[in-house]
Amino acid sequence: MERKKILERIALNPKIMTGKPVIKGTRLTVQFILNLMANGAEIKEIIEEYPNVTKEDILACLFYASETIEKTTFMPIIEEAL
Repeated sequence: MERKKILERIALNPKIMTGKPVIKGTRLTVQFILNLMANGAEIKEIIEEYPNVTKEDILACLFYASETIEKTTFMPIIEEAL
């Protein structure tokens, strides 16, 4: 799927979830989906829990996050001990 089509699945609206990126037509933030996956949820499980979400929506969240990280400078949360 092309970049534009993928990103059309993500919406930014200051009136929805305080402007955080969400899956279009839902109140599910990209951050929420990423957190589910980071904690071991599989795409199939997310779709079962949220039937209005598609595999393509979840992949769009991953792609959006990838695009966002690419354009930022990484700053570690915790400084390693020397």
